[in-house]
Amino acid sequence: MIERADINGVLAQMRSLRAEMQQSSGQIELPSLRPESGSIRSIGETERSSFTALLKSAVDQVNGHQQSANRLRESYEHGDPGVDLPQVMIQAQKASVSFEAMTQVRNRLVQAYEDISKMPI
Repeated sequence: MIERADINGVLAQMRSLRAEMQQSSGQIELPSLRPESGSIRSIGETERSSFTALLKSAVDQVNGHQQSANRLRESYEHGDPGVDLPQVMIQAQKASVSFEAMTQVRNRLVQAYEDISKMPI
């Protein structure tokens, strides 16, 4: 049950990042169901590009956590007086948890893709 809560938390975080991205760019694109507003192809491309941007943002955030943890660890190893061991450990745990959550989301996406590809046409 803990894994499910982690995945739901990551999905909620990804949704909030998407909302922030849409608000910061000033674009809130909702696909219209009217045929004259655009073809099905353009709607699919919009969804694909926003999904791609969302995934890239999530991966970049995980990468940022890992880089931050590495910087703190190296600073602590070099004896920087402004870096405490609890800070290093907390950032390392954040990086670890975010990476694990991203891995679980990836596994779910791969499983969904496999399930869809096995469906009869």
